[in-house]
Amino acid sequence: MNGWLLAAGALATVTALIHLVAGGRDVVRPLLGCSLEAEARRTLHAVWHFATADLLFSGVALATLATRPAPYAPLVLFIAAHFLAYAAVFVVIALRADWSRPLLRLPQWMLLLPVAALAGVGVL
Repeated sequence: MNGWLLAAGALATVTALIHLVAGGRDVVRPLLGCSLEAEARRTLHAVWHFATADLLFSGVALATLATRPAPYAPLVLFIAAHFLAYAAVFVVIALRADWSRPLLRLPQWMLLLPVAALAGVGVL
């Protein structure tokens, strides 16, 4: 059992659940009630659920690979790379906003970056 990958998978799965529940309340509901054109609203709503599915499937994949005798390094590195990219996008967007304490206003990177790190360490 690879504990690093198991931890990465568990954290990715928890992140998916947080994304679905808290994000649904704080982001999706206001989005669906805003004055954007209907096509833009529905497209963003679909993309929201794409992200939820990606987080969940990645978590399940990492946890499953953790139980294998030798992890599939290319897949694990791919998952780690996209979690790193997600974290970087949130950091860059937050830092470009004219907010006080921007990294706390968009804290998603705090869950995404550890998944990348845990998965990366898990294949070393």
